[in-house]
Amino acid sequence: MKYKYQLILLGSDVPEKHYILSKVLEKLKDLGLPNSILKIIESDKLNEEYLGNQPAFGLYFGDIEKNYKDLDVSHKLIKDGTMILPIFFNSFSEDIPCVLSNQNGIQFKESELDRIVNIILESFELLRNTRKIFISYKRNESTSVAIQLYEALESFNYDVFLDTHSIGKGEAFQDELWHRMTDCDVVVLLNTPGFLESFWCKEEFAEAGAKQIGMIQLVWPNHEIKKIEPSSYISYPIQLESLNFLDSIFDDKDKSKFIPDFVDRIIQEVESVRARNLAARQDNLTTEFRNIAEKNGRIVTVQPERFLTEDLLDGTHIIYIPTIGIPQSTSCQSAEIKKELLGYKDVTIKLIYDDLRIRDKWLNHLEWLNDNFKKDIKTLKKQDFESWLQPL
Repeated sequence: MKYKYQLILLGSDVPEKHYILSKVLEKLKDLGLPNSILKIIESDKLNEEYLGNQPAFGLYFGDIEKNYKDLDVSHKLIKDGTMILPIFFNSFSEDIPCVLSNQNGIQFKESELDRIVNIILESFELLRNTRKIFISYKRNESTSVAIQLYEALESFNYDVFLDTHSIGKGEAFQDELWHRMTDCDVVVLLNTPGFLESFWCKEEFAEAGAKQIGMIQLVWPNHEIKKIEPSSYISYPIQLESLNFLDSIFDDKDKSKFIPDFVDRIIQEVESVRARNLAARQDNLTTEFRNIAEKNGRIVTVQPERFLTEDLLDGTHIIYIPTIGIPQSTSCQSAEIKKELLGYKDVTIKLIYDDLRIRDKWLNHLEWLNDNFKKDIKTLKKQDFESWLQPL
């Protein structure tokens, strides 16, 4: 690969640096991406190895003794527009130099490892940065817990969907609910004893399975997990106990709440599931597209970076980029960056996506963009794969 994602390591040489790098490589594997797409640059090699025309992200490791390093380098990178994430250990103001005082930092903890790595991957557009979570629950059994998780996830900068908080007045409730679920990365399902007895709860469960959205199932005490169909593409069941709840109250829709430590565990699970599920959904979309192409005699090639390419007889190229959820204008901008990374000329880009349950008003908007957008970047919905991939 001619172009690489540059991860720049600045500041102190601490053991935590190696924990983060190991986790980055693990997440790349989860995403089905080769390690070779990543170029790790130590600060003393920056002048030799850093390329300003390739995407870069910096990590600055603080120093509890205030022996700050790489100040000039950090200042230069900030001026160049490179994002730097400060990692501190005790106190941001004590561990991090003034040159980075305007950057948001994260205190290193084992529980924050997934979050730190996801921020790195999001900065490279290797992981969606929309961070959308859907909470599925039965109102007359777990409202208080649903609201507690909504508030906790929001505090970690997730865009959380909770039906009572997230659908505007006058909206077509069920259409909007399916539409919003389509764009989520993870479903947190509160599986109370009566959950699957509700028609709409069962529908939400089935819909998550159909969309192959990763699901974290929190199964209530005294509720048998074996009754649950494993229909989700990636499903992570957690059997709850009374000790996971404040005062062991788990059966009161208005008073039940998780203890703080268990809320932290759920947030860690959500961070972990996001990357694995993204890869699974991309794989499914890619496989379906390739199967239709092969049936029609079209030769598309899967690149290590998880794009598909097609070389046409006239010397031009098409790049197909699997897009999870609902395509946005930022998806087009991201695709333009990926085109540069691949180094192609005379190329058009198709963002391929699954249009199941996306509202008509949004599909119409995407078609309008296709007709009026000047650049060679268009969207291609799943129901049109067959007609697009007809033999040339």
